Amino acid sequence: MNPLPFLLATLFLDAMGIGIVYPVMPDLIAELRGVDIGGAAIWGGVLATAYAAMQFLCAPVLGALSDRFGRRPVLLLSLAVMAADYVAAALATSIWVLLALRLLAGITAATHATCNAVAADWAPPERRAQTFGYLGAAFMGGFILGPVIGGLLGEWGPRAPFWAAAALAAANFAFGWWALPETVTPERRRRLTADRVNPFGAMRAVGRLRGVGMLLLVLFLVELAFLSYVVVWPYWGKAAFGWTPLQTGISLAAFGVAAIGVQAYGVRLYLRLFGERGALLVSLAYTAAFFVVFAVLPPTPWGGWLAILLCPVSALGEVMLPILQGRVSRLAPEDAQGEALGVVASARSAAQMIGPLVMAGVFAWGAAIPGGRLLGAPFLLGAVLMGASLWLVWRSTAPRPLPAT
Repeated sequence: MNPLPFLLATLFLDAMGIGIVYPVMPDLIAELRGVDIGGAAIWGGVLATAYAAMQFLCAPVLGALSDRFGRRPVLLLSLAVMAADYVAAALATSIWVLLALRLLAGITAATHATCNAVAADWAPPERRAQTFGYLGAAFMGGFILGPVIGGLLGEWGPRAPFWAAAALAAANFAFGWWALPETVTPERRRRLTADRVNPFGAMRAVGRLRGVGMLLLVLFLVELAFLSYVVVWPYWGKAAFGWTPLQTGISLAAFGVAAIGVQAYGVRLYLRLFGERGALLVSLAYTAAFFVVFAVLPPTPWGGWLAILLCPVSALGEVMLPILQGRVSRLAPEDAQGEALGVVASARSAAQMIGPLVMAGVFAWGAAIPGGRLLGAPFLLGAVLMGASLWLVWRSTAPRPLPAT
């Protein structure tokens, strides 16, 4: 049975469930804690950091468990706990309960890494980057649609989106119970050791594979660079151009829709034209250039409209993550796909832990300089990080090129 339809549905619904609750988090935190919007923002950062920290620690462990016991039980258990977690969050009466639930959600956030492991089991090595591109597009599609639905549901109160997210996770669990085959055959089951159930041991083991340590560092730097968009974009748009929430939403939607198309259909084209290493170099250089462009846009109304028009164009470089994931998967043993892709998720989560504080601090520093000349300072930092990634890939030994698919 082809697992790809279930994987696409899982990541789409998973991302939608995450995005649905975003619009109501300020109101829910204010209700639970009795704080103003500034206090709610601080608690929102604490909750986000707690989630990322537990994912950083536990994603490699869950990957190793899926190598030993199979993808199906780990993925179905994650979906079941996710549904229960959303129900408990809808009923939470304390900010500390909500924090505990975010920690639990981070521990069981195995859906993305485990779905990638299922895809690696199913797809031949030369097609994995394209398959990861499909999965990334599905996740991004759900993430774009989720906040729209969450905003509508929020009209019924800040807890309504959590009930909807729980229903999505439960439906996904039922679909998986029916449609998800086990892709780890008995002869490929991997014995558990103390190192493999220790997140730092798993990172050391995967990092020792030839070429993988550099790829994990590049993944970390790329994720950290992109957090300048995630963390700063709405504040930058308002401070530099006086954007309304609608203009901010339009810009993000334009980028997201273009990125979906690029990840779904552009990965194959990049690989055919440039090969694996060349595709990484081109996409990193292209994206670094757009970081610089956004950083130097003048803080005027026409600069703001130019930024919106450039958003979908800037997304044309959004192929580096599936290509990097595909490369790590090809370098890892076939019986260690879960562990390797769990470490990939962990590297990205490490960036998500420190990135918000770093990028927000750089933005605050730039915003304090008169004239608005350095409002785009986080994007300049993003360009530097992309440049460092470009240098790391450039100096690496050229791998065997992928055949065109």
